[in-house]
Amino acid sequence: MAFDWHKLAEQFVYHKEDPLLFNSAFFFYFFMLLLLVYRLVYKTKTLRIAIVTGFSLYFFYKACGWYVAFILIAAVVDFNLSNWIHEAEDKKRKKLLLIISIILNLGLLAYFKYTNLFLQSLNDIGAGNFTLIDLYLPVGISFYTFENLSYTIDVYRGRFTPVRRFIDYLFFLSFFPKLMMGPIVRAHDFIPQIRKDIEIHGRQVAEGLFLMLTGLFKKVVISDYIYLNLVKYVFDDPSRHTGMECLFAVYGYALVIYCDFSGYSDMAIGMAKWIGFDINKNFDSPYQSLNITEFWRRWHMSLSSWLRDYLYISLGGNRHGKIRTYINLMITMLLGGLWHGASWNFLFWGLLHGVALALHKGWMELMGIKEKLRSEVPMWQQVLSVFVTFHFVCFCWIFFKAETIGSALTMINQIATNFYWAGGALFVQNYATVLGVIAFGYVLHFTPQSWCEKIIDNMAPSHWVFKAAFAIAIIFIIVQFKQAEPVMPVYLQF
Repeated sequence: MAFDWHKLAEQFVYHKEDPLLFNSAFFFYFFMLLLLVYRLVYKTKTLRIAIVTGFSLYFFYKACGWYVAFILIAAVVDFNLSNWIHEAEDKKRKKLLLIISIILNLGLLAYFKYTNLFLQSLNDIGAGNFTLIDLYLPVGISFYTFENLSYTIDVYRGRFTPVRRFIDYLFFLSFFPKLMMGPIVRAHDFIPQIRKDIEIHGRQVAEGLFLMLTGLFKKVVISDYIYLNLVKYVFDDPSRHTGMECLFAVYGYALVIYCDFSGYSDMAIGMAKWIGFDINKNFDSPYQSLNITEFWRRWHMSLSSWLRDYLYISLGGNRHGKIRTYINLMITMLLGGLWHGASWNFLFWGLLHGVALALHKGWMELMGIKEKLRSEVPMWQQVLSVFVTFHFVCFCWIFFKAETIGSALTMINQIATNFYWAGGALFVQNYATVLGVIAFGYVLHFTPQSWCEKIIDNMAPSHWVFKAAFAIAIIFIIVQFKQAEPVMPVYLQF
């Protein structure tokens, strides 16, 4: 039988209907090939940088086609601007170059992400009759735009010396594990690792394997299953479902978005570890938070810290009085909501969190309450605080997930006015499996992190046969739950 070279060549071409993602079989085959080549060349620094950069750009091309050109353009522009900022002696010139960087980066992001929202808003208020533009949002643009901005701002602030080799900057910006959906990596954390001597030890391998497998498990077994078997069709038309169905769809979505995004973040961190790089943790069991401030220290940590350092502090932070502090919090969260997408729903979601953060901060200051360590808080108070914070976050997720504000209000109305305990037995009978997955997901979420660390510690010195058996067992479970209908990652749209 003749070998089908055409079919092989097709694997290297971008297909819009089948983008390359972490959870595809082809990606894992290609990742294994990268590891094999990397193992042979990793001690030659420039060669390993070139190979990983080439793989990253290919991966990005397979995920979004010729939009890969945008990351190349962004790298060229900000590499040169950052060096010009660093070399400029005149403060006005430095500031001008920084403004150019901000305008170019945010301008490109705004064009693709917010043009249609702007045109539609003008249409809605009767200020015109504009035709919406058929725009395709380049994958990962929100993430690498923020990395570009933090890089040039840090150089401007004198906190970081820019790299002199363009290949190093392109490596940083295009590094494939974090390219499409983060975490948002800071240059001062990542760039010093690029040309260091790499030694990959046993615990690093074990931790990478654990993170990749558990991340894939969270995405495929928990998130995708709950989404397709409950969340999707309830949120599509909440008016057709009872309050109980709507409520559990909200609980389900809270788990869907967490397992989807944190699962991809875990896989990214795990893959990076296998080639000798450390990426900062992006989630820390956020639904265990005692208050909304703690939630934002645990949820999408790379974004929340970016908003704090480059937006909230730039607006003045808490340096200009209490009222200004609350306003700065509100603006930061409003823009953080808008970062997620061009929709009034996201803006309202950000507003709710901004109000909650301001109220929590104001209450703590009014009552003279100082933040305590968790161990200092009585258990009954911990349980109550987690319960209240979790349900507020779930309430906000309704506006995040719903297509329109009206649809979100319908969902809330169904829960408030069409909730009947009498139908509980039938509900459990009809959704037994998906409810079991939801319960299992929350049990895993509230499992102490120390348990995971013990598993990794025990795996590290174990024989490779044991590691392979562990991987095969997890993959077997994943295959049993894998859905026929592919589910695009939630944060791929951002």
